[in-house]
Amino acid sequence: MKVIFTQDVKGKGKKGEVKDVPVGYANNYLIKNKLAVEATAGNLKQLEQQNKAAEAERQQEIDDAKQLKAQLADIEVEVSAKTGEGGKMFGSVSSKQIAEALKAQHDIKLDKRKMDLPNGIHALGYTNVPVKLDKEVEGTIRVHTVEQ
Repeated sequence: MKVIFTQDVKGKGKKGEVKDVPVGYANNYLIKNKLAVEATAGNLKQLEQQNKAAEAERQQEIDDAKQLKAQLADIEVEVSAKTGEGGKMFGSVSSKQIAEALKAQHDIKLDKRKMDLPNGIHALGYTNVPVKLDKEVEGTIRVHTVEQ
Protein backbone atom coordinates (compact mmCIF):
# COMPACT_ATOMS: atom_id res chain seq x y z
CA MET A 1 0.00 0.00 0.00
CA LYS A 2 1.36 3.42 -0.94
CA VAL A 3 1.24 6.05 1.79
CA ILE A 4 2.31 9.68 2.17
CA PHE A 5 4.08 10.29 5.47
CA THR A 6 2.71 13.27 7.41
CA GLN A 7 5.45 13.00 10.05
CA ASP A 8 8.93 11.50 10.23
CA VAL A 9 8.84 7.81 11.16
CA LYS A 10 12.21 6.42 12.22
CA GLY A 11 13.43 3.76 9.84
CA LYS A 12 10.43 4.08 7.50
CA GLY A 13 10.23 7.53 5.96
CA LYS A 14 10.37 11.28 6.28
CA LYS A 15 7.53 13.81 6.18
CA GLY A 16 6.19 14.32 2.65
CA GLU A 17 7.73 11.10 1.33
CA VAL A 18 5.64 8.59 -0.66
CA LYS A 19 6.49 4.95 0.10
CA ASP A 20 5.10 1.47 -0.35
CA VAL A 21 4.51 -0.23 3.03
CA PRO A 22 2.66 -3.41 4.08
CA VAL A 23 -1.15 -2.97 4.22
CA GLY A 24 -1.46 -4.07 7.86
CA TYR A 25 1.33 -1.73 9.02
CA ALA A 26 -0.25 1.16 7.09
CA ASN A 27 -3.81 0.63 8.36
CA ASN A 28 -3.09 -0.48 11.93
CA TYR A 29 -0.24 1.86 12.80
CA LEU A 30 0.58 4.66 10.35
CA ILE A 31 -2.92 5.80 9.36
CA LYS A 32 -4.45 5.05 12.78
CA ASN A 33 -1.82 7.22 14.53
CA LYS A 34 -2.01 9.92 11.82
CA LEU A 35 1.63 9.38 10.84
CA ALA A 36 0.63 8.84 7.20
CA VAL A 37 -2.28 9.09 4.79
CA GLU A 38 -3.14 6.82 1.89
CA ALA A 39 -1.56 7.93 -1.38
CA THR A 40 -4.73 8.63 -3.36
CA ALA A 41 -4.78 10.89 -6.41
CA GLY A 42 -6.23 13.77 -4.37
CA ASN A 43 -3.67 13.39 -1.58
CA LEU A 44 -0.81 13.24 -4.10
CA LYS A 45 -2.07 16.41 -5.79
CA GLN A 46 -2.32 18.14 -2.40
CA LEU A 47 1.26 17.06 -1.59
CA GLU A 48 2.45 18.46 -4.92
CA GLN A 49 0.76 21.81 -4.17
CA GLN A 50 2.36 21.91 -0.71
CA ASN A 51 5.77 21.23 -2.26
CA LYS A 52 5.27 24.03 -4.80
CA ALA A 53 4.24 26.45 -2.05
CA ALA A 54 7.25 25.47 0.07
CA GLU A 55 9.56 25.94 -2.94
CA ALA A 56 8.09 29.38 -3.66
CA GLU A 57 8.53 30.36 -0.01
CA ARG A 58 12.13 29.15 -0.05
CA GLN A 59 12.84 31.16 -3.21
CA GLN A 60 11.34 34.25 -1.54
CA GLU A 61 13.66 33.76 1.47
CA ILE A 62 16.67 33.55 -0.87
CA ASP A 63 15.58 36.71 -2.71
CA ASP A 64 15.14 38.56 0.60
CA ALA A 65 18.61 37.44 1.73
CA LYS A 66 20.16 38.66 -1.55
CA GLN A 67 18.41 42.00 -1.15
CA LEU A 68 19.73 42.32 2.42
CA LYS A 69 23.23 41.40 1.19
CA ALA A 70 23.13 44.27 -1.32
CA GLN A 71 21.85 46.61 1.38
CA LEU A 72 24.64 45.60 3.80
CA ALA A 73 27.31 46.11 1.12
CA ASP A 74 26.43 49.82 0.88
CA ILE A 75 26.52 50.68 4.58
CA GLU A 76 29.07 51.05 7.34
CA VAL A 77 28.45 50.44 11.05
CA GLU A 78 30.32 52.56 13.57
CA VAL A 79 31.01 51.01 16.98
CA SER A 80 32.84 52.80 19.78
CA ALA A 81 35.13 51.03 22.22
CA LYS A 82 37.08 52.07 25.28
CA THR A 83 40.79 52.49 24.66
CA GLY A 84 43.83 53.09 26.80
CA GLU A 85 47.14 54.79 26.10
CA GLY A 86 48.39 54.45 22.56
CA GLY A 87 44.99 53.50 21.18
CA LYS A 88 45.04 49.98 22.68
CA MET A 89 41.51 48.60 23.11
CA PHE A 90 40.17 47.23 26.38
CA GLY A 91 38.42 43.95 25.56
CA SER A 92 36.83 43.53 22.17
CA VAL A 93 33.79 44.41 20.08
CA SER A 94 31.35 41.48 19.99
CA SER A 95 28.81 40.47 17.39
CA LYS A 96 26.06 41.54 19.84
CA GLN A 97 27.42 45.09 19.89
CA ILE A 98 27.60 45.13 16.08
CA ALA A 99 23.99 43.87 15.80
CA GLU A 100 22.79 46.57 18.24
CA ALA A 101 24.70 49.30 16.37
CA LEU A 102 23.29 48.07 13.04
CA LYS A 103 19.75 48.28 14.46
CA ALA A 104 20.32 51.73 15.98
CA GLN A 105 22.14 53.34 13.03
CA HIS A 106 20.47 51.75 9.99
CA ASP A 107 17.28 50.14 11.39
CA ILE A 108 18.32 46.70 10.11
CA LYS A 109 17.62 43.83 12.49
CA LEU A 110 20.17 41.04 12.13
CA ASP A 111 20.70 38.09 14.45
CA LYS A 112 24.13 38.15 16.12
CA ARG A 113 24.51 34.39 15.56
CA LYS A 114 24.60 34.94 11.80
CA MET A 115 27.85 36.90 12.10
CA ASP A 116 31.05 34.92 11.72
CA LEU A 117 33.08 36.66 14.42
CA PRO A 118 34.41 33.99 16.80
CA ASN A 119 36.84 36.18 18.79
CA GLY A 120 35.41 39.67 18.31
CA ILE A 121 37.25 42.72 16.98
CA HIS A 122 40.40 43.60 18.95
CA ALA A 123 41.68 46.62 16.99
CA LEU A 124 40.50 50.08 16.04
CA GLY A 125 39.77 50.83 12.40
CA TYR A 126 37.82 49.09 9.67
CA THR A 127 36.94 45.39 9.74
CA ASN A 128 34.89 43.33 7.31
CA VAL A 129 32.63 40.92 9.20
CA PRO A 130 31.23 37.98 7.19
CA VAL A 131 27.50 37.34 7.69
CA LYS A 132 25.65 34.13 6.78
CA LEU A 133 22.25 35.43 5.67
CA ASP A 134 21.02 32.10 4.28
CA LYS A 135 22.39 28.66 3.44
CA GLU A 136 23.25 29.95 -0.02
CA VAL A 137 23.78 33.69 0.60
CA GLU A 138 26.67 35.25 2.47
CA GLY A 139 27.25 38.98 2.90
CA THR A 140 29.69 41.33 4.58
CA ILE A 141 29.24 44.13 7.09
CA ARG A 142 31.88 46.88 7.16
CA VAL A 143 32.49 47.79 10.81
CA HIS A 144 34.39 50.93 11.83
CA THR A 145 35.69 50.70 15.40
CA VAL A 146 36.42 54.11 16.94
CA GLU A 147 37.63 55.40 20.32
CA GLN A 148 34.96 56.22 22.85
